Amino acid sequence: MLLTPAIARALVHRPALLLADEPTGNLDEDTAARIIDLLTRLATQQATTMLLVTHSQSVARSADRVLRMSHGQVSAEPSP
Repeated sequence: MLLTPAIARALVHRPALLLADEPTGNLDEDTAARIIDLLTRLATQQATTMLLVTHSQSVARSADRVLRMSHGQVSAEPSP
């Protein structure tokens, strides 16, 4: 899986902010879930803020906070 080395390269220097644009866009559901779990665990362990852009509802459900953009307007979804 080529995505795992890309994740390692992104996190090796312990960034304060990790930007992830559709990190699971071309993956099957099981692999996507593993990647999101990996990103979430590493971000938590390294105290990194992760800003993730996705069209996937299941990926969005894994976030602490969800902002939705529609027609140029940003709105916050209620926290779970």
